[in-house]
Amino acid sequence: MVNERKSGSGLERGKDSALALHETLESGRYEVRELLTTVTRDYDRISIHGVRSVLLEKQAKALGFPLEKTFISKGASDEEYENEVVKALRRQRDAGVSSEVFGDIFLEDIRKYREQMLAKVGVNGVFPLWKKDTQTLARRFISLGFKAVVTSVDSEVLVEDFVGREYDLGFLSDLPKGVDPCGENGEFHSFVYYGPIFRGRVSFTKGAKVLRDNRFYYCDLVPV
Repeated sequence: MVNERKSGSGLERGKDSALALHETLESGRYEVRELLTTVTRDYDRISIHGVRSVLLEKQAKALGFPLEKTFISKGASDEEYENEVVKALRRQRDAGVSSEVFGDIFLEDIRKYREQMLAKVGVNGVFPLWKKDTQTLARRFISLGFKAVVTSVDSEVLVEDFVGREYDLGFLSDLPKGVDPCGENGEFHSFVYYGPIFRGRVSFTKGAKVLRDNRFYYCDLVPV
């Protein structure tokens, strides 16, 4: 059997992206060329996740892929975000990339939005986790040996104690009813620091916890 092979670019930062990257590599259908992540310029941190850019760089190095960072300003509008991402997609397309990999699972509007951006530059979207059961995906991530820490939580659905915790079976069992085990509705976000596709661990210590916008708790991860 001959597998279809296309150039691919992974969108990497949290656990769903890491699992999507793993599934893409396992399929043998794509050649992953680089990782793409949005960084808030004012904070020099991964947008929404709150992880320092230096840890993102260490993560990419541990995964063995080049990293492209797309910079947006604090409080960026949808228009600014889209313009910057489309610029990055065009650069990748011109370098021979034909597909972009995403870790989205079931939010139809998010997938539609991504596909509309991709259509502007003529590249395809690959969604390896799409419509799969999130409880199954969460347990697969853990059983594969991935290690992740929860970097932010929405205080409207989770208390402060959840931020900074390891994403493991204990975390899943403690989640309140109605909270998606993959945090697909934005209940929490994570940073992956080790796993089967890593060459080594990304080292850090857990720093201060802070509340931002009177809603989101963040746990700072400090490189070591």
